[in-house]
Amino acid sequence: MNKLIIDTQRLRIRNLKTTDLADFYFYRSNPEVTRYQGFDVYTLEEAQAFIQEHLDKEFGQPGQWVQYGIENKSTGTIIGDCAIRLDQYDIRIAETGITIAHTEQRKGYAKETLRAILHYLFNIAGFHRVREIVDAENTASIQLLRSLGFREEGHFIENIFFKGKWGSERHFAMLKKEWLQSGLNKG
Repeated sequence: MNKLIIDTQRLRIRNLKTTDLADFYFYRSNPEVTRYQGFDVYTLEEAQAFIQEHLDKEFGQPGQWVQYGIENKSTGTIIGDCAIRLDQYDIRIAETGITIAHTEQRKGYAKETLRAILHYLFNIAGFHRVREIVDAENTASIQLLRSLGFREEGHFIENIFFKGKWGSERHFAMLKKEWLQSGLNKG
């Protein structure tokens, strides 16, 4: 296990810090940002507790979600966060999730982040598969996954009771061999 740091051209994916609180709370308290997320709007206290919980988590513990800040390298502030969870029973499989601040959406940050995560995971020896579960109404995330070459493996109708109503989900995945064939692993 180790602390994960991934650098891209514009971003640094790294552990959350206590100094991220204001930026983290800014977008995690926005109902539009949390609309399709597995969490609801955060209070300042919840945001602080969440950051404290993830400060020192290290990548590699099977079954454990680890949340990382997505830092804009030019400003030094976080513009979102992402999570990676290795499968509890097979660490060659992972699930990820991304949240981008409402003021930073539609700038390519989610794609840059997910591409960097895929590059990182698929460069682990023996790593095999990344899966994504997306709210069926979240067209932006579905479009993002398709643009990176994810396959849709299932559309589950009203399979989850979510934020007071039944919701539907789409399941996507990518295999290492598909990632290598996509050409997105270059550069």
